[in-house]
Amino acid sequence: MGESGAGTNGGEDVTSGDALRRRRLLWLALGLAGFLTVQSIANVESTLEDMAKLGVIESRAHVWTWQLTSVVVWLALMPVLGWLVARLRPPRFSLPVAVLLHALATVPVSLVHVLAMVVLRMFVYAAGGERYDLGSWPMTLLYEYRKDAATYLLAALFLAYAQWLLARPTPTASVESDVLLVADGSVTHRVPVAAIESASAAGNYVEIVWSGRTLLHRSTLAALTERLGPGFVRIHRGRIVRRAAVRSVETDKSGDFTVTLESGATLRGSRRYRGGL
Repeated sequence: MGESGAGTNGGEDVTSGDALRRRRLLWLALGLAGFLTVQSIANVESTLEDMAKLGVIESRAHVWTWQLTSVVVWLALMPVLGWLVARLRPPRFSLPVAVLLHALATVPVSLVHVLAMVVLRMFVYAAGGERYDLGSWPMTLLYEYRKDAATYLLAALFLAYAQWLLARPTPTASVESDVLLVADGSVTHRVPVAAIESASAAGNYVEIVWSGRTLLHRSTLAALTERLGPGFVRIHRGRIVRRAAVRSVETDKSGDFTVTLESGATLRGSRRYRGGL
């Protein structure tokens, strides 16, 4: 079968940039773990010292329980915060509007944080035959919100940096990284990444459109998207396009849209992925 037909590929086991991306994730995780460890120790020691100055005697185990339950809830909230950071940002919103929306988001986030950590503390205390008393709810909520707003800011900055770092293109080890090898029986096509216009999921394969040709590449769309890098964007659950190939985007009232590519081809996109363009 010649290059103008549709071929099949045995697949590539290693995607470009995977190792670097894993290293970046590891360093981010280690950095977060290190920060939380140092901050937890500092918070516990300062709390014990402040309480001692006020003449209040509290066990170290209790103070560590307060700190760790708070940390656990914040870690559980990280996916939600990551979603907020990804959605409430320029150019989707202007900078003042984005700041305002994040400020408003601190209220429900703080409320969830306080309620969840109180429940955890009640369970921990009950396991030791004790009863946890939060004290005056209005004053406690206000006190915790002041701390939570600062924590939200730090978490948002960290997540914004993490998203930026993970989205950075990975350096290519060789010119071969700019070529996608697509096997078609005894023939292996060397498809320039810069020539690929779009790709769509097709069962266990991906249909790659390039220079007027269509090839079947044995891969998942997610793996191919990772392989091709940030120059490609998902416009539908089963479809990606090369950013530079997009000539116009027409959005419907429903939020769905139609993309016109440099070849003149038109593809439908889902409103869920409109922000990527």
